[in-house]
Amino acid sequence: MYDCAIIGSGPAGMEAAITLKIRNKSFILIGSSNSSDKVYKAHEVNNYLGLPGIKGEDFSKVFLNHLKQMDINITEDRISQIYDMGDYYSLQGSGNNMYEAKSIIIATGVATSKPYKGENDMLGSGVSYCATCDGMLYKNKDIAVVIDSEEEFEEVNYLSEIVNNIYLFPLYKNELKDNKNIKIVNEKILELQNNEKRVVITENNSYNVDGIFILRKSVPASYLIYGIDMDNNHIKVDRLMATNLRGVFACGDIVGKPYQYIKAAGEGNIAALSVVNYLSGGNKNEE
Repeated sequence: MYDCAIIGSGPAGMEAAITLKIRNKSFILIGSSNSSDKVYKAHEVNNYLGLPGIKGEDFSKVFLNHLKQMDINITEDRISQIYDMGDYYSLQGSGNNMYEAKSIIIATGVATSKPYKGENDMLGSGVSYCATCDGMLYKNKDIAVVIDSEEEFEEVNYLSEIVNNIYLFPLYKNELKDNKNIKIVNEKILELQNNEKRVVITENNSYNVDGIFILRKSVPASYLIYGIDMDNNHIKVDRLMATNLRGVFACGDIVGKPYQYIKAAGEGNIAALSVVNYLSGGNKNEE
């Protein structure tokens, strides 16, 4: 049981981790061990105080070195769902990984990919973002699975042991081959439909299935935790980074523009201090 679970290892999540470390709180930082692709791939950053004209790759190294010096580790995982257990939260990771924490900081950034046409209308009715959570609902049935990197393959293999057939849509350059009950479909998805069957419509074909799993690197915040207030694609927070849910805070790009590294880091610091206050019995930011 951690005092806090931080979801996201970009500037906001890492700064939150540093602050919680200084304040002697137990926490887990969940994300990518390479920090953030957005940071790493930046051409040049000129508006981060003290680090003028730094390249993205070097910027990422500076962040990771800071964590290393403070003995902070990043747990490589993808959180697909957060459950309110009353006095604490339970987080569903990949496979059978589960984590428990008294508070949450969401620092996942904003999704760069737009939802498919029809995707939002099918949430809870044919579209899922969590193989472990919903896989057994489709035992011995046919499903479609969308993945945006090789990292999601563990969940694909898990599903292949449960379902009848999988139409796998990889969104990255690959040399995958059909295997057992997995058929590789390198076609662009245009739309998802919910008729008598769920339908994946591509540029050339349509695929009738019983369910659709979309396994992106980050899950939409509105699906990640039930009942959180949203403003379009952003989580609503106050100036202390508190959401409408007890013990849940958010920071960085996920809470809105401007999408700036220095702004994200500052908000990560505020969110962590708010967690410290919450754990000490301060403002409970009740619903």
